Amino acid sequence: MFTGIVTEVGQLSMLQQGAEGAHLRIACRRTSAVLAVGGSVSVAGVCLTATETGSTGFTATASPETLRRTTLGALVPGALVNLETPLAAADLLGGHIVQGHVDGVGIVRSQRSEGVSVILGIEAPDSVRPHLVDRGSIAVDGVSLTISRLEAPDRFEVTLIPATLAATTLGAARPGDPVNLEADILSKYVARHLAVLVPPVDGGPA
Repeated sequence: MFTGIVTEVGQLSMLQQGAEGAHLRIACRRTSAVLAVGGSVSVAGVCLTATETGSTGFTATASPETLRRTTLGALVPGALVNLETPLAAADLLGGHIVQGHVDGVGIVRSQRSEGVSVILGIEAPDSVRPHLVDRGSIAVDGVSLTISRLEAPDRFEVTLIPATLAATTLGAARPGDPVNLEADILSKYVARHLAVLVPPVDGGPA
């Protein structure tokens, strides 16, 4: 489990893809110093398992399903990625509950400055749209953010403060860029329970 508070920005140094998935090598120092083989790590918002660790980075494997549902398969060596190590039971919950289970890939549609902050407008896929709530939480490339405005049923805005711009990859996001989106887990559980437990109205679909 993660909180969407980025530990470090790492750099993809190797990506080997095949029918069985992809092997990634991430160059970093702070994250690899506390990461053990078999440990979980969030890479651009995607929960992966470290297969090798060292003082200068770690390797991980992404399944074909992960590559289909996220942006990882489209990355090229040199790409920067947000990294986060898992939450310990005694840690403060600085962001919100993030699983690293990406719900879909969104597209940055707009970027503008507002004072010292940057506003990103993002188009969300169908899998994320029902969970968009004004002032609610969402993870964008693994970063815990608050939805500052709902532009339309399929679009929302997030505000990036200077600290977020400096500590994550989102300061470099531009219109047209794909981003991994994870909706608030509380909303997903409520939606699922309602779909299963609430009977259809007038014989129609639930």
